[in-house]
Amino acid sequence: MLGAWDGIEEFVTVAREGSFTAGARSFGASVTHMSRAVSRLEAKLGSQLFHRTTRSLGLTEAGRIFYETGSRLISEREDAIAAVAAQGSPRGNLRITCSYTLGERFIGPVLREYAHEYPELAIACDLDNDVVDLIRDGYDIAIRTGHLEDSRLVATRVASRAMVTVAAPAYLAERGRPQRTADLKEHDCLVGSASLWHFQRGETFRPEGRWRCNNGTMVLEAALEGMGVCQLPAFYTAAAIADGRLEEILAGECPDDEPIWAVYPRLKHLSPKVSLFVALLRRRLPGLLTGQATTT
Repeated sequence: MLGAWDGIEEFVTVAREGSFTAGARSFGASVTHMSRAVSRLEAKLGSQLFHRTTRSLGLTEAGRIFYETGSRLISEREDAIAAVAAQGSPRGNLRITCSYTLGERFIGPVLREYAHEYPELAIACDLDNDVVDLIRDGYDIAIRTGHLEDSRLVATRVASRAMVTVAAPAYLAERGRPQRTADLKEHDCLVGSASLWHFQRGETFRPEGRWRCNNGTMVLEAALEGMGVCQLPAFYTAAAIADGRLEEILAGECPDDEPIWAVYPRLKHLSPKVSLFVALLRRRLPGLLTGQATTT
């Protein structure tokens, strides 16, 4: 009788690596072992998991479904083992998702530090501005901002970001400086990924304009060229404000700092690979966002 885990790890490894040869190399076994283990698993399931030809190997529909489930089972098993291990050292795989800008500028450096510190941990980071389903898609952790709604998840505040409203001096000289949020209706607004701009006392404004882009850098560059007014996280605008290329407007109406959350499924907080990474984020991320990163 087959054991409950017989063939699952071999199958997942082959599927991830794309061939039996590469899978065997990664798994540390022979190609024959890998092939026989997958065949036994297919017989047990009563379903073919791979389309096999002499030149290619691809997942069937059943294989795609089982790969997602099998990968998650292996990850959760590793989490359970790590959670009760005496040393509690991170191991296995850490899958993380966050937005492009946060990932490239700020989360990436923290992840690299984490990878150096724990060489037994394999890290996969997916950058995506869309909100993904962590449980369905098998992620360990996500970095998100703003209001959170999924009750299946735990959220730990790891940093915050200030939002500022800015324009170029040349634009303000030509069009005038807004004194109230309502004055923004008379201005060209450069619209980013947020459909609403936020201000003090819960006041919001829906920007309208002929420039719209879901990339903060492109919105910033349009503002620098005098194309209009924008609201962006302060880390985009700090250097340009400091050297006079942009000016902050409506400074007295700035909203409260927006929280940045580490979000993870409820059981994941027991895993050292998640809890220790969240702790590292809380130490490193605030300094990175303000340009005052520490080395200890």
